[in-house]
Amino acid sequence: MLVASTGAIGQPLPMPRIGRGIRSASAALSASGLADAAEAIRTTDTFAKLAHTRVTLGGRRVTLAGIAKGSGMIEPNMGTLLAFLLTDAAVSPVFLRAALRRAADASFNRVTVDGETSTSDTFLLFANGAAGHAPLRAAGGRDAAAFEDALAEVSVSLARDVARDGEGATKLVTVVVREARSPAEAELAARRIANSLLVKTALFGADANWGRILQTVGAGRVRLVLERTQVSLGGVVVFRQGASAGPAARARAAKALKAKQIEVEVRLGAGRAATHVWTCDLSYDYVRINADYTT
Repeated sequence: MLVASTGAIGQPLPMPRIGRGIRSASAALSASGLADAAEAIRTTDTFAKLAHTRVTLGGRRVTLAGIAKGSGMIEPNMGTLLAFLLTDAAVSPVFLRAALRRAADASFNRVTVDGETSTSDTFLLFANGAAGHAPLRAAGGRDAAAFEDALAEVSVSLARDVARDGEGATKLVTVVVREARSPAEAELAARRIANSLLVKTALFGADANWGRILQTVGAGRVRLVLERTQVSLGGVVVFRQGASAGPAARARAAKALKAKQIEVEVRLGAGRAATHVWTCDLSYDYVRINADYTT
């Protein structure tokens, strides 16, 4: 048994109530209970988060399913986020632990809602081996690769749902940085954009304000070659060759930013490194939810 919890930091859990709940939940176990569990772990989440996929390993059909919760206090190293994955694959603990770390880096550690990391993030994967195929023991080989692809698929689906459901969020935002001088600078630029309050509020208001994006990249001392730098919002180029693309482009971008799922792309013109981060906009409701969180 592994215990996970979120909530106000430093407040003891009501153990008598939790004890009664454990006994009640144990008596209600069922083969169709995963959706109930996804619903039960919600706090400020606005919808339950589930994902699943199937893959063939060693001639046997294998299922991998997962649930997650998380809306606020989300930043790399997962933040206030709980995710539980289940599979009937036969996998050695050593291989499974390494695969899970790779999946986390490609999914939940690519999410930021508000730039805040909490004390209780948890990502667990349970494998019972019931599918009956030859156990996977090391990376490499077709079956191991197929399993990791399935694990990444479920993890990324859940991670994107966490970003989509950020506290008060109205939009899922993918921040893409290309042509950075190094992977570290690509990562820094993407996270500065994704965590900028000015950028996030502009996205909420569908304001095609490319100046806020370049400002936060520059404030991070990230190298860019201005005459080769390009900013696109919702697929519309709004800054290129050292200048604004003009009011008509900005108007088209503002219209594109009204969508529920948008992309912010920045080409720095300084190298070949690239990365991406999933985030969300910042609305009035984020302030409302967090202003009275403990009361």
